[in-house]
Amino acid sequence: MGEHEPPTSSVGRVFVSFAALMLVVVVAMGVLLSTSFRAGAEQRALTAARSQAQMIGSNRIEPALKGQPATQHLGTDVIATLDQLSGRLKDDGRILRLRLRSPNGQVVFSDDGTGFGDAADGEALEAAEGHVEAELTRLNADDDRGALGVRAVEVYQPLADGALGVLEIYLPYAPIAAEVQAGVGRLYRDLSIGLGVLYLVLVGLALTTTRRLRQSATRNAYLAEHDPLTELANRRGFALAIERVTADPARPGGAVAVIDLDRFKEVNDSLGHHNGDALLLALSVRLQAAVGPHDLVARLGGDEFGIVLPRITDDAAAHRVLRQVLHELSAPLTLSGIALEPEASAGFVLIGEDGDDAATLLRRADIAMYAAKVRSAGVMRFERAQDHYDPERLAMVGELGRAMAQDELVLHFQPKVALDSGEVTGVEALLRWQHPRHGLLFPDRFLPLAEQTGLIDPLTDWVLDRALRQLTALGLPPQARVSVNVSARNLGQQPFADRVLDALGRNGIAAERLVLEITETAAFADLERASAVLRSLDEAGIAISLDDFGQGHTSIGHLSTLHLSELKIDRAFVGDMLTDLAHGAIVRSLVELAHNLGLTVVAEGVEDDDTREALRDLGCDEGQGYGIGRPVPAAQLTEWLSRNRHEPAAR
Repeated sequence: MGEHEPPTSSVGRVFVSFAALMLVVVVAMGVLLSTSFRAGAEQRALTAARSQAQMIGSNRIEPALKGQPATQHLGTDVIATLDQLSGRLKDDGRILRLRLRSPNGQVVFSDDGTGFGDAADGEALEAAEGHVEAELTRLNADDDRGALGVRAVEVYQPLADGALGVLEIYLPYAPIAAEVQAGVGRLYRDLSIGLGVLYLVLVGLALTTTRRLRQSATRNAYLAEHDPLTELANRRGFALAIERVTADPARPGGAVAVIDLDRFKEVNDSLGHHNGDALLLALSVRLQAAVGPHDLVARLGGDEFGIVLPRITDDAAAHRVLRQVLHELSAPLTLSGIALEPEASAGFVLIGEDGDDAATLLRRADIAMYAAKVRSAGVMRFERAQDHYDPERLAMVGELGRAMAQDELVLHFQPKVALDSGEVTGVEALLRWQHPRHGLLFPDRFLPLAEQTGLIDPLTDWVLDRALRQLTALGLPPQARVSVNVSARNLGQQPFADRVLDALGRNGIAAERLVLEITETAAFADLERASAVLRSLDEAGIAISLDDFGQGHTSIGHLSTLHLSELKIDRAFVGDMLTDLAHGAIVRSLVELAHNLGLTVVAEGVEDDDTREALRDLGCDEGQGYGIGRPVPAAQLTEWLSRNRHEPAAR
């Protein structure tokens, strides 16, 4: 189909071609049937001629011969009988010529005096052998001396199986031709009616089919650029709208925004997909009402929407419009009797300043949206620092999914010890990627990418399952626990708690032996949703640890809402606490705060014995760092545990 060709034009051409083809087929069928009829009529004529010749031969000629073979010396009575018979048959118009041949094929009688002295032909000799021969011909066709006569049916009838001779008889073809012509006329009439009706039926079916194809082609062309649920533009239609704006030299600027709903999956999971669809429909109506007549709203997939704002010229205007859009979206609504207050995050780019092509603008708007969601910022504009999609990282996205299936990912384990006794209290599972080209990669090379592409869920599930599977084989003390890090996206989904419990059951590990470590950023990206997930995990007996505490902006009042069991002091404070008085004071305060809240305190970044002893003197419960044990593969950890089992307080 041409770029500007309507989809129905090709359908019209298909119909015309089909109608012409059907006409050719119908005409061909008529010709074939009439030819077949004519051939059948001629075969019937030959059969009738054989019967007539056989009757004349057996009833008239054979009795006249009185059992004697036909020879050159026929008796006068036989000749008279033959003359009388042929004359009567000619007068009746039943024959054109009658000859009698001897058993060796020579003409011994001819009613018109022809054929005497001619060599015996093949048909006569065949008949003398007892075979009836018949064919359509013309009188005198075998005589080069005379002009051709009328059409006739020539029959060679053996007499007494050829013993008495051969009867050669020519029957008129005119009655047969008249019958054939009449039959062909009737056939043509009936064929014309029948095939005409058939053609009309076929054309009618083709018209109906064409109409449906045209409707289907129109619908498909519409669906190619529109979402079937909301009737909004889809991702392709959205990209085309961006291209139209960027291609317009008179445009004043323009903005592209991506909006993602918060907690939409919970609506689907708890209220069913039909209510999820109803929510999307209601919000799509709100989006269209919230923008201007020159703006375009699209559903990009799932719970993600896009807006093209061709008249936006600056950052402030885009923020103002999108904040109003989010405000309109957040108005309460009721689904299945349940009141909901939708929330969303929006990211945007300015055309020209942040990109000039649809693919770049859409990708960067999506990055900004994700940043807004992580930071609970509502609306954010794209910043180049957010863009992690360089070519090498893009290639790594595809490789990461394969790495899980091909066991390129490995876990290293770093021990944690009780600072007062030196006993090993647990290990932290740390992910590594044994890349076939780049060697051993640390998480900072690929985890941010997994966060932005949706791979973080299967990646976390893989780490969790592998850590629990290896726990019993590490040789840890019976009560030692394994710690696994989880991300903001993990905490944003209620089913994550179910997946954790499934992993514990699948590996036969008690919930009390698992610690899930969360960062302040992950916990407070969506506090309400994270709190609900953490509550489910805590009630199941799983310990929750707040990692890197002190680096974020956590409100002390919110600590109690996270259902924590453990607080880890960030290495930035622990590493120089002996030389930096401020950091030393912060560590002391955090230990006291955690204990007052009933939490276990773990210090990260313990690099030497002096720091370890100072932390123990402050009452810090556990320590972790290179001064205690480096992250190592499972086999090396088992060796480390074996070496230190008899000297638990040793370094």
